[in-house]
Amino acid sequence: MILTTWPCPPAAGMPHTAETSEMALAFAAAGAPAPDSPAPGSPARSAPRLLVLPALFDEANRLRRFTVSTMRRLAALGIASVLPDLPGCAESLSPLEAQDLKRWRAAAVAAADYFSVSHVLTIRAAACLAPPGLPGWHYAPQAPSSQLRQLLRARTLASREAGIAEGGEQLLARGRARGLSLAGYHLGPAMISQLHAEAGTATLPVIAQNALGAPGLWLRAEPGEDAAQSAALAALIAESLSAIAPVAALLTRVAP
Repeated sequence: MILTTWPCPPAAGMPHTAETSEMALAFAAAGAPAPDSPAPGSPARSAPRLLVLPALFDEANRLRRFTVSTMRRLAALGIASVLPDLPGCAESLSPLEAQDLKRWRAAAVAAADYFSVSHVLTIRAAACLAPPGLPGWHYAPQAPSSQLRQLLRARTLASREAGIAEGGEQLLARGRARGLSLAGYHLGPAMISQLHAEAGTATLPVIAQNALGAPGLWLRAEPGEDAAQSAALAALIAESLSAIAPVAALLTRVAP
């Protein structure tokens, strides 16, 4: 496991010099060098390498350990992976309120190109960010509009407990005009508008949560992990890539 950086393109309307350097967490396949950006035609380019696009907003925090654990399992099965910070997220120095789905999609394409990935794994609402034409999987995809409704509902309930009357439609109108803080994340008006309009359509094969044999970790109140779920997800991906033995054997091999 290594921490590395990658060049993220500037936001629309910004000069090329506004390109930012974002962090990424990378796992090499067992016995292979760390997944930096390989030269065209190098052996690393022909090996499986996943771009992992994490869950968004509050779910990113709840699924962070699960995501990293899955990447570690994939590495043990011979599959490299890289998890880039999206602008405004995790260790990024870019302000979150300045981001929108269009920029995140451009960032995902840039990261896929820089790290020369062969496949993409999206988690939950990040399904809408998958680079076009890149094969891979959507894990438990969620429509961004659905996640926005959940965030608005949580804000409404918190306001009610504090004696403040706020309705979902009222908050949505305010957010589309001026931006809004939801679950501790300050989202700009462009992000709110795009989330609201994004119904989400699966463009890649879906790995449903029930294939992992337990409820999704995003349902927990606090961040958590489940080694068996991470092992199952990694095994399903490895089987799909035909990298090694069938799922049943993989689950036995990587069981905690």
